[in-house]
Amino acid sequence: MRYRVLYIFLPLIALALGVAWVFGQRALDPERRPVRVAGEAAAPAAGEGSRPAAEATTSPAAPPATEDPRDLEIFAEKLAYARAERLDTLPIGEIIVRLGVTFVGTPYKPGTLEVPGPERLVINLRELDCVTFVENVLALSRLVRAGETDFDAFRAELTRMRYRDGVIDGYPSRLHYFSEWIADNERKGLVRDITRELGGVLDPEPIRFMSTHVEAYRQLSDPANLEAIRRIEEELSERPRYYIPEDRIAEVAPLIRNGDIIAATSTLEGLDIAHTGVALWKDGELYLLHAPLVGRAVEISAVPLAERIKGLEKQDGIMVARPL
Repeated sequence: MRYRVLYIFLPLIALALGVAWVFGQRALDPERRPVRVAGEAAAPAAGEGSRPAAEATTSPAAPPATEDPRDLEIFAEKLAYARAERLDTLPIGEIIVRLGVTFVGTPYKPGTLEVPGPERLVINLRELDCVTFVENVLALSRLVRAGETDFDAFRAELTRMRYRDGVIDGYPSRLHYFSEWIADNERKGLVRDITRELGGVLDPEPIRFMSTHVEAYRQLSDPANLEAIRRIEEELSERPRYYIPEDRIAEVAPLIRNGDIIAATSTLEGLDIAHTGVALWKDGELYLLHAPLVGRAVEISAVPLAERIKGLEKQDGIMVARPL
């Protein structure tokens, strides 16, 4: 009787051992391990890609990125479009323009990076302001050129270009002034400031808008943040920066290419840049592809760039950065 019971249970024991073996193999299989959490950098395999995505660093205290599931869907849609159109075969400026146009109609939302809590990477492809439009399109274009499709690589690209030296270390580490954004990303090899070689002139105005408008920035209620911003403003004011006055934009326009980053200089005291966008040639005229407050959505400017700047009282020229 005892042996009969044993014979009955032997198949069940064997089945249990088989299941345990299968689950053990799944745990050891790298492709089945849990995906990385937001903000955790991917380690590229040796030899993958001629232009690997940039490495970015976050401070140990930096919280996870802020994003929405729809952002991943839009990311996938843009890359699928790029693959279908073979955008990877085009120069970086043409990739930027072709991808940028696909955002036309995307709602404008001011202050998209201002979220509750400590400083963190914010990803929002559903709504854009003028700066995040430029950043997102540039980051996507760099991934397309590199043949990269991983969303973690997109996070890394945004972190690298949005934060000083590519490091998230509190609110002051973000590149708030766009002239510094250009300079910092030139040092990183992402863009080249061509303003001076286009005939730009020295802009002598000191930068101090944030520290003199503390009430407009929630994070500056922290004395440490305010002091850090003041130090940054002093450093930026000492560095020479150049701009092309509005009455010379039409003259230098033929030297500006599709996809060049355009930063409209401000007439407000203490502020360097009032607006940003991307250069786009249409019907022999240079226009601005941008996310404007007035239009409430990403659009191609109704009039050529030179005419647009002249028609705006608070803008008096441009800086130009060429993506690399």
